[in-house]
Amino acid sequence: MRFGQLVIGSPGAGKSTYCDGMHQFMGAIGRKCSIVNLDPANDRTSYPCALDVRDLVTLDEIMEAEDLGPNGGILYALEELEHNFEWLEQGLKELEDDYILFDCPGQVELFTHHGSLRNMFLRLEKLGYRLVVVALTDSYVLTRPSLYISALLLALRSMLQLDLPHINVLTKIDNLSNYPELPFNLDFYTDVQDLRYLLPHLEPEQPGRDNKASRKKASRDGQGSEDEDEDEDEIDHPKSKFAALNRAIIQLVEDFALVGFTPLAIEDRSMMMVLLRQIDRAGGYAFGGEGANDTVWQIAMRENEITMDVRDVQERWIDRREEYDEEERKLWDEESKLMKEEGSAGTRTATSEEDGGIGLGGVGDNTSPGTNDLDIASEDDEDIVAIKEWERKRRKDVETGGIKIVRKG
Repeated sequence: MRFGQLVIGSPGAGKSTYCDGMHQFMGAIGRKCSIVNLDPANDRTSYPCALDVRDLVTLDEIMEAEDLGPNGGILYALEELEHNFEWLEQGLKELEDDYILFDCPGQVELFTHHGSLRNMFLRLEKLGYRLVVVALTDSYVLTRPSLYISALLLALRSMLQLDLPHINVLTKIDNLSNYPELPFNLDFYTDVQDLRYLLPHLEPEQPGRDNKASRKKASRDGQGSEDEDEDEDEIDHPKSKFAALNRAIIQLVEDFALVGFTPLAIEDRSMMMVLLRQIDRAGGYAFGGEGANDTVWQIAMRENEITMDVRDVQERWIDRREEYDEEERKLWDEESKLMKEEGSAGTRTATSEEDGGIGLGGVGDNTSPGTNDLDIASEDDEDIVAIKEWERKRRKDVETGGIKIVRKG
């Protein structure tokens, strides 16, 4: 059984950055990982590429030969890859049992209604891969209700089209502090709670409305009762012609009840751990070798489970980011001074694997592309120690034929 992630998302969502960061993170916890680039337009990868679709076909060649534009060229390239699937299959065989990250193109039609990617993913499953779709969305969409609703529809359509275990991720969550204040807390957007509260905030974006007055009205509406909101809005500002459509779209998303988001700042070690744990559970990696028994649930509900509350993310990256950044800078300065006193000349070197002292202060910030040499934290980093120990136990279980059954006397 082989495992992998299918990294999809709109252009600019951070797919390549995510693959680079996740590759380094997996190297830090001792998991052998390789990246496969499936984007024929991605000619400058920041990560070590084990298999590149550009070795088979490039976007420039297709655009010139077939007289196509960029979007049509990428669709044609993916169809070409589907017809030459044996090339991909042979390349994956050379990677043996590595955990695979598939960096997919950013054209949304590829994972909403075009069939090539879906067909290839299904063929990979037949080859024995357990795949999880990781759909990335730039957190900038939270700053405008219309963009957020569009992101919900895109995520829902992708989930229905690809028909695989699917995790939606809000990337660049650390940038939210640079944008205007959100009308709701972060958990409203990640949990996709009652979307009716977005309706007053959608009105200012409709054409022909007094946007300044509507924004003030939407701000007041978010504080009153729902009935009062609707009555006052109908009196002061007649509904736009898109109001019924907005309600129908929101109702559609709520009726399916499938979409939710996991926040991610790629440099935040704890958020990377939580996301990887979710992916491992969705794809079955967390359950070790093939087969199922009572101890599977013991593993799924381990006492040392690493968890994250969205309210903590909001406090760290939105409400009090400057304070947290200042505290972290002080800690780094103190660690640097201690290391200099110990003769390390201010550099951070790896501790022994038995110490389990690997940390992830900032994925990719101070490392050259193509390496797994992450920043090293202190030996008291319990989260990293726990996840490394779990990784060792899982490999041992697989080597000895799976998870051992524990029977009560």
